[in-house]
Amino acid sequence: MNHTDKRILAIDILRGITISGMILVNNPGSWNHIYAPLQHAEWNGLTPTDLVFPFFMFIMGISTYISLRKFNFECNHDTFMKIMRRTVFIFLIGMAVGWFSRFCYYWTKPAEGIGFSSQLWEAIWTFDRMRILGVMQRLALCYGTVSVIAITMRHKHIPYLIASLLTGYGIILLYGNGFAYNESNILSVIDRAILTPAHMYKDHGIDPEGLLSTIPSVAQVLIGFYIGKLMLDNNRKHSQDSLLNAHLNTLFIAGTAMMFTGMLLSYGCPVNKKIWSPTYVLVTCGMAASLLALLIWLIDVKGYRQWSRFFEVFGVNPLFMYVLGGVLSILFGSIQIPWHQGTVSIHGLLYTHTLQPILGNLNASLAYALLFVVINWLVGYSLYKRKIFIKL
Repeated sequence: MNHTDKRILAIDILRGITISGMILVNNPGSWNHIYAPLQHAEWNGLTPTDLVFPFFMFIMGISTYISLRKFNFECNHDTFMKIMRRTVFIFLIGMAVGWFSRFCYYWTKPAEGIGFSSQLWEAIWTFDRMRILGVMQRLALCYGTVSVIAITMRHKHIPYLIASLLTGYGIILLYGNGFAYNESNILSVIDRAILTPAHMYKDHGIDPEGLLSTIPSVAQVLIGFYIGKLMLDNNRKHSQDSLLNAHLNTLFIAGTAMMFTGMLLSYGCPVNKKIWSPTYVLVTCGMAASLLALLIWLIDVKGYRQWSRFFEVFGVNPLFMYVLGGVLSILFGSIQIPWHQGTVSIHGLLYTHTLQPILGNLNASLAYALLFVVINWLVGYSLYKRKIFIKL
């Protein structure tokens, strides 16, 4: 391997930070007791929690560039089928986790007066009310779309496509009552018409991973892809030191430009995660690029790597670790173990009966989330030690 092809560890670390962050905020001890920075913004605005998902999508764009560059971005049958298979596989995994969650819920909370076979069937057959879209499904759709664009479109035209997607989506929001937090919002109208309410997330009629808001999400990944191109294109022409300096310059300039542009435009187009507003894309991509630049400087330039090992475990198996977190969360809430005169879930044993009496509501809720992240990390570390990298 050429010395200038050396892997940029900071990319893995930022990916790991986002995955561990997603697991953390998705698994508090109690949804009624959460510190403010670990909650999503109610509507307009931005909290630290609102950064983790878009940061991961930005990094996914860079990773997609690195992955497809191995095939020289050739549009052929083999490359296209690999993209389609991975897209469908990730989408179906998201659906499967959603189904498993509902199965466990209905199995552990059966309706009164029904027999075993009826209980089993009610737990299995939830497809008539199962949510279709979600985090994994959005990742799949954006990955597939961006990958096809990458192998069919000249890369120098991608910035124009990004601008068109964000501008077009902004116009849709402006003329479709897109900033209303109710069912009159065009996003809700489209999702209810196509997906139907039974298959949507329940939040004032707004599905945060809905159909129309996938448009700016694609732009988010495309921005990451193009940043990857600016960083890594023609890297063989430079030494590793000059290459890393080029990365820093590219990321700081791009990050600052996007962040300030998004903030300025937010006066007319609010930053909003639930509708994935164009300004949300610009601000979060700008922050992600700036943070990546900082991590490259710390880790790959200065060599401060010891602290980052924890996040590297999540970063080298990102989608697997996210799915693991979802599955373990379902199991912790469903598996019943003997306790005194009855039974209690693993979640209840750890949070309600162990942490809460000692730490109180808020601190116990945070402690449970941190403990849950560590439990996931231990599984990931066993794979990391054995150099097992699971590609979904």
